[in-house]
Amino acid sequence: MEIKTVQIKKPDAVNVILGQSHFIKTVEDVYEALITTVPGIKFGMAFCESSGKKLIRYIGTDGEMEKLAIKNAEMISAGHSFIIFLKNAYPINVMKALKDVSEIVNIFAATSNPLMVIIAEEGDGRGILGVIDGEMPAGVEDNKEKQERIKFLRDIGYKTGK
Repeated sequence: MEIKTVQIKKPDAVNVILGQSHFIKTVEDVYEALITTVPGIKFGMAFCESSGKKLIRYIGTDGEMEKLAIKNAEMISAGHSFIIFLKNAYPINVMKALKDVSEIVNIFAATSNPLMVIIAEEGDGRGILGVIDGEMPAGVEDNKEKQERIKFLRDIGYKTGK
């Protein structure tokens, strides 16, 4: 077995969600989950079919994000993996809806950080072992940094200030 890493290629401001699913129906179900969760969402999704025609199936609402998804799916090429790129939404906005898609069996990452995918390859098969998401921690927050975190979450509207 050969172990490889694949660096996800994306603009810094774009978020990525990487997961595994078990059926081609995922493509349409993810589309429906995303557009009904965030109206006007801009995304592209690619799914690596692992049997039959073994094609990369794709869908989205934004051509640039679709191309990004296809390019990265080609680099990963792991059976039943999928990758989603989000432009005007964040993973926190769509994760619950994605977890409710019955074919999705695993989500490896949901991030805007630099992302590396750890791949195992054996014969004609390829699978995702895990990911490296961002960098290592630089230390432990102190009281000042804790207050900054709390303020940040309120400033961006994810927690109430009341």
